[in-house]
Amino acid sequence: MSPGARSLPSTATYAVPATRPRPAVGRVARGPAAHSWPTSSLSRRGSRPRRSPLARALVAVFGLLSLAIAVAVLGPIVKGTLRRLTLPLSDAGIIRAQASADHLDPALVAAVIYSESRFRPRESSAGALGLMQILPETAQFIAQRTGGIEFTTADLATPEVNVAYGSWYLRYLLDHYGGQELPAIAAYNAGLTKVDGWVAHAREVGRTLSDSEIPYPVTREYVSDVLSAQGEYRATYAHQLGLQ
Repeated sequence: MSPGARSLPSTATYAVPATRPRPAVGRVARGPAAHSWPTSSLSRRGSRPRRSPLARALVAVFGLLSLAIAVAVLGPIVKGTLRRLTLPLSDAGIIRAQASADHLDPALVAAVIYSESRFRPRESSAGALGLMQILPETAQFIAQRTGGIEFTTADLATPEVNVAYGSWYLRYLLDHYGGQELPAIAAYNAGLTKVDGWVAHAREVGRTLSDSEIPYPVTREYVSDVLSAQGEYRATYAHQLGLQ
């Protein structure tokens, strides 16, 4: 070996690590710890027992009975809730008080309010105001007849005044027509003069005015709506209106 030359270490100098045994691929351990499950046991464990026809019939009957009970219990509650959503009522105390003062059916007062404004006070295109949609000239007539010397048109925006004036006018119309609701309701919509003519014409042929003889489609529909709503308010809000 020449001077300065570096000798490489011999392989005999280092021990070569022994080769580790490689795990067997795909081999399954066997022995006492190994378990094998019969296919039949698995299939039985995952399936449900079949019910007899009688058992299925009893389950169906029980389901129908439960549904019938739920409908019987919850049906009136749901129906009442839906009816109240489509048939609003506010200021029930004012309606009760004014109906009592003028000897009116509070359900009729509520029905007129519903048909006139849906309990949403506003000014109509004709200038009618408030819950009962009273025209300023009609309100002035009522104020003169009832001694309301300090009345102003702005007072109609107040529910107490509006319902008081509307209820008084309903009583006035009912008295004018001998207590008959149909012509009184028609006159609330079309005016006293027009309805007087319709009543006179019906009387000439020996009849009382009926809804079919009202020549104005709008007034005919108005009368029908008020009478229908009157019955619904009686049924839905009997307690609130003091009817029970």
